[in-house]
Parts: sequence; C-alpha cells; structure tokens
Amino acid sequence: MPSIRMVGFDADDTLWRSQDYFDQAQRDFEAIIAGYVNGDARTSERLYAVEKANLAVFGYGVKGMTLSMIESAIDITAGRISGADVHRIVALAKALLRHPVELLPGVREAVQAVAATVPVVLITKGDLFHQEAKVRESGMSSLFRRIEIVSEKDVPTYRRLLEEFEVAPAEFVMVGNSLRSDIAPVLELGGWGLHLPYHLTWEHEREATLSAGDQVRMATLGSAAELPAALRSILAA
Repeated sequence: MPSIRMVGFDADDTLWRSQDYFDQAQRDFEAIIAGYVNGDARTSERLYAVEKANLAVFGYGVKGMTLSMIESAIDITAGRISGADVHRIVALAKALLRHPVELLPGVREAVQAVAATVPVVLITKGDLFHQEAKVRESGMSSLFRRIEIVSEKDVPTYRRLLEEFEVAPAEFVMVGNSLRSDIAPVLELGGWGLHLPYHLTWEHEREATLSAGDQVRMATLGSAAELPAALRSILAA
C-alpha cells in the first residue's frame, strides 16, 4: 500500500460544535409554528422535506435552512404566519450565524499531532461567509496546508480535490463525523476513513450505505485523542 501522504479533516461537529445550534433553532422554529396549528402538524418532518428539496437550489448552511423555514412556515400555517413571526425566524438565522466557535475536546492537539506527521487539509461545506468566519475564529487555520469550502462533499468533489492535491485516493485519509459526507465518498474512491461520531447528526447526513469491502478501510473512534494512533495503524497496515 502507498504511504499516507495527506489527511483531510471535516470542520462542523468534527472540530467544533455546530449541530447543537441548528437543533436549538429548529426547536425555536417549531415553537413559533405551534402557535398556529392544533395537534401534531408534523412540523419537523415537513421542514426536513422542504430543506432536502431545496438543497439543489440553496445549498447547505444557515441561509438555506432559513429560507426553507420561511417556506415551511407559510405552507404549514396556510399563509397565516404573521410578519412579526417571519421576522423571528430571520432572527433565529442571525443568531446561528453569530454563534461562538467552540472547539471540541482534544481536537487542536490531535490535529497538531497529525500535522507533525503528514500534511493536513480542511474540507468543509456550507455557506462560504459563515464557514470562513468559523475557520478564522477557530484559531486553527495555520495548521492546514489547504482550506477548501465546497458546495457538496461527494465522489466528484473528492476526486477533483485529490487530483488538485496530486494525491492518490489510497494515499488519503478523511476524518469526519458524517458517514455520508466525510467517509463514504472517500472509501468509494479507494481512500481511508476515520469516523469520529458526534452526539448529534442532521438526518440528511445519516443517509449513507457502506459496503463490506469499504468498511475494512474505515475505523470508528471514540474521541479525537485516538486520531494519532489510528493514523499510525493505517500507516502500519
């Protein structure tokens, strides 16, 4: 096997907290809608359906979620939602965009340890301005050889990036919390995956299927502190 020449890291919910804030915003949204409906309006289910349908139009991130919230609110309330409550939904988005960057335990030390062995890159998706701000506020940007903010993390995107990096898939390891976005596409290309689960995962990111053949090139870790040893295991394979 070729030696590992590069390690990629996801950002949201791998390096810092993110889904916690999105889940709280959704709970606040559902509380707003509850004032207009009787009984179970399936608000969460209907919002996700709209978000999923809008991904190809709005992409990922806070702004796309907010537009989907407004569309869902109009639909669920049959147009009865007030301008004041639409403004409350917009305020939820602004709060999301301003939330602090809170690094997860041990990630800085883990990235530093890996970077001392092999070049590391950051590969994340979402709203460009928001992701740039989080990377900047994290204080970790200097650790990464490259920082890539992409619209989607799928096989074509990883193939393009690896070609630009001049790294073969078998020489690349991706670290992330999402099987769908961080692990499955890289395994499909022939690379390696280190899955670092987070306690919360957006429903869309749980939609992933791994073949038995792919899973032999993946390990699931309990904490960031296990990353250096996991990388050594791959190097020794």
